[in-house]
Amino acid sequence: MTEKEPSDIAALLERVKRLEKEQAMLHGRQTTLENLVRRRISTSLREALRPQLWNFWQHAPRLFQLPGHYSTIKPPENAPRIAIVTPHFDQLQFLKATIDSVVSQNYPNLSYCVQDCDSGEETRRLLESYGEKLVWSSEPDSGQAQAINRGFRRASGDIMAYLNSDDLLLPGTLAYVARAFQDHPEIDLVYGHTIYIESRGWEIGRAVLPPHDSQMLKWMDYIPQETLFWRRRVWDAIGPIDESFRFALDWDFIIRAQTAGFHFKRLPRFLACFRVHEAQKSLSMIDIGNQEMNRIRERVHGRQPNPKEVNRAGRAYLRRQVLFHRLYKIGLLHY
Repeated sequence: MTEKEPSDIAALLERVKRLEKEQAMLHGRQTTLENLVRRRISTSLREALRPQLWNFWQHAPRLFQLPGHYSTIKPPENAPRIAIVTPHFDQLQFLKATIDSVVSQNYPNLSYCVQDCDSGEETRRLLESYGEKLVWSSEPDSGQAQAINRGFRRASGDIMAYLNSDDLLLPGTLAYVARAFQDHPEIDLVYGHTIYIESRGWEIGRAVLPPHDSQMLKWMDYIPQETLFWRRRVWDAIGPIDESFRFALDWDFIIRAQTAGFHFKRLPRFLACFRVHEAQKSLSMIDIGNQEMNRIRERVHGRQPNPKEVNRAGRAYLRRQVLFHRLYKIGLLHY
């Protein structure tokens, strides 16, 4: 073997150094890639296990689609009278869509009232344009609860509900609810799944709920108000809406109904859309909402539960909600 020249040895050493440097760079890139994959898997897993009940923005806005049978369901013969009230204050940009979602149901025995809080001439012109499809009043009020109570003095029915002026009923909801009450005479209040929409009316998420849980209801209000309907006998027994509430008026009404012994059922269907926008009450009144929810918990439990206790009480239901939501997403549940 011939002895290498010093220049050859130097070149070889330089090449070895370059290879070691490249190996270190590749190792660094591999480590970075592994960490990125781990984070993405962890994030995906957390998202998959996250309850979607109050997670409004689940995906980019898109037009929502419904099964064809939603629009074809027929009301029962001798359809019970349904009374709906829409309380309204300065949400004209959403009001027409809300009203149209109700009157376009073409339900044959509907009593519909829009109770407006003196929102102005443009609102009154819109309401007048619907003629005999609804009744309405425009007058100052002390808040949403008073508007709802006033509306139910003008709209009467065997089945009752209120729909806020930024939310929507889905096609066929009134016929479906009427049939549900007819098929289940023992049930007093019903509700269903909901679709989250943004200001333009595009879908941003859905909430699929497990069957009704009366124990969970004592700790958290998980019932989508826009999907809630009840029999007149409930209102006669526990009504009206408590006007001292500005945020949790629906949970207060629901808790009073449950305490009075009335029976609930979660229906296996999407019934309404909940609109998410900057001016909505659920986002702008969170501090008042927390105070009112604590007030209800104190009344139910005789004391003020701490946040950890509330979260612990809700874990089992929220785990079931995750399960039902995932089964729906992968196509094993159909609504």
